[in-house]
Amino acid sequence: MPEALLSKTPDGFIPLSDEDSEAMRRVKIGEVIRVRWTKPRNLRFFRKWWALVNFAFDHWETGELVDPKLKGIFPEKNMERFRKDLTILAGHYDSFYRIDGTVRIEAKSISFAQMKEGDFDKFYSATIDAILKYILTNYQREDLEQVVEQLLAGFG
Repeated sequence: MPEALLSKTPDGFIPLSDEDSEAMRRVKIGEVIRVRWTKPRNLRFFRKWWALVNFAFDHWETGELVDPKLKGIFPEKNMERFRKDLTILAGHYDSFYRIDGTVRIEAKSISFAQMKEGDFDKFYSATIDAILKYILTNYQREDLEQVVEQLLAGFG
């Protein structure tokens, strides 16, 4: 189900990001949609998490590993998969047995409706830990926090 963050203005609701604008553009003029809304707990903190994840994604080096089983298929970086994997590495996941007896791990939702503010604080910290361990191994926590704050300053 598509999701977007909107802000109410005197002229109506406006999307808050490019991704939100894209989600709204998919709704055709005259099309009827059902809307269920929640008020974000702390939008700035949520944006801070996304700035952190986007920065890590931009600096993530996948290497040139080629799996012989892929037979000429060369995978590309994918932000949605990256976000889910990072969410799992931060410990925010569910695990399930599959029919064949193996275990599948799936990232839990981080939506405002699904996570309390205190849980999001812990998740944010665990996300930083995962990024420092697996992606930005030459960074210190304080340096990464400073970069994210500078990125957020550009949003006003």
